[in-house]
Amino acid sequence: MGQTRTGRWNRRHTLLAAALLLPNLVLLIVFTYRPLIDNIRLSFFQWNLGSPTSTFLGWDNYVEWFTSDDSRTVLWNTLIFTSVAVIGSMALGLSLALLLDQKLFGRGAVRSLVFAPFVLSGAAVGVAFQFIFTPTFGLVPDLLTTIGITPPNFYQSSGWALFMVTLTYIWKNLGYTFVIYLAALQGRRRDLDEAAEIDAASGWTRFRQVVWPQLRPATFFLLITVLLNSFQVFDVIHTMTRGGPYGNATTTMVYQIYQETYTNRRAGYGATVASIMFVALLVVTLVQVWVMERGREK
Repeated sequence: MGQTRTGRWNRRHTLLAAALLLPNLVLLIVFTYRPLIDNIRLSFFQWNLGSPTSTFLGWDNYVEWFTSDDSRTVLWNTLIFTSVAVIGSMALGLSLALLLDQKLFGRGAVRSLVFAPFVLSGAAVGVAFQFIFTPTFGLVPDLLTTIGITPPNFYQSSGWALFMVTLTYIWKNLGYTFVIYLAALQGRRRDLDEAAEIDAASGWTRFRQVVWPQLRPATFFLLITVLLNSFQVFDVIHTMTRGGPYGNATTTMVYQIYQETYTNRRAGYGATVASIMFVALLVVTLVQVWVMERGREK
């Protein structure tokens, strides 16, 4: 009798869980997995947007991407942009969080100012910084001229253009890393800080041995999310440089997908780039999760 009741109870919970999960699974299948499969299928075809027919190419699109000089430039731009954006936004976010975690006058207002750019539209931020870096009347060229430095033309130099869009994105994303690190700092064990003070530990020793170990979960979380977000930045690049100057100086993989699909009307080739980027992000995420699990086991 008891086993029968237990079986009914388990079946009831199973049916309830299925009823609650089914709508989400349907949405995931319709709006995530089905488009993903369609994109992978489309990557093996030559298809122009609006065309009623497509031509099967096999692996030709993939061979073209991996052997193209433009793809090497795009891949290099993506790696540089993503690496600098991740390291820069996390390092600055941690520094500001450590500073504003202390009792300072007006820290609440400063926290709001630091977080504010994150909620702004990337296109709006790109337009604003477009004027900030303008050679004729921009704020940055004026400041450099004031201190006796000849400002570079950010819109005519490939290296400086990539630096410009990367710096803009770091400024926009800084509020996100700052808030996550600040929450982690405020949730840490204060008794360990008091013990370090009693032991007369230096500031660096206290951070390295007491604070930093407690920030590792937040750091792993930020490393995954910021890397994935940085890898997919489109709006800042589109509004500031449109992938230029000189062709593809600031073109990343996401922007190449847009260019090939909507500008060059090569939707099949654009799907190929998207599939390659998906595999790359999947591998990076799996590696990060594996490293995080290894860290927890230790």
